[in-house]
Amino acid sequence: MLQPAKTEVARTLRSYRAWERAMLARPGDRTARATFEDCGYTLCVLMGKRCAREAAEAAEQYLRAGTDAPLRQRRAPSRRNGVARLAVARPLRCLPAET
Repeated sequence: MLQPAKTEVARTLRSYRAWERAMLARPGDRTARATFEDCGYTLCVLMGKRCAREAAEAAEQYLRAGTDAPLRQRRAPSRRNGVARLAVARPLRCLPAET
């Protein structure tokens, strides 16, 4: 699974928290609310969550966690003729149809 860049997650989380404070300080400010919601949506997309609050929590955990493996142990995609190719280890199972 692809992981978002930690710098982008950190930047978006900081922005989300700042606009959250602004929105709570000025509840009637439509610009603050709209920008807060936009930041929440971006955080949801980055973290793969449906709820902005869950996305913020996931982002905080992601930023606290270290990398899974050192760079030298990570596997690079196979290359043939100068083109990177992704290999699928096994086909995905299909779920049985609901009746």
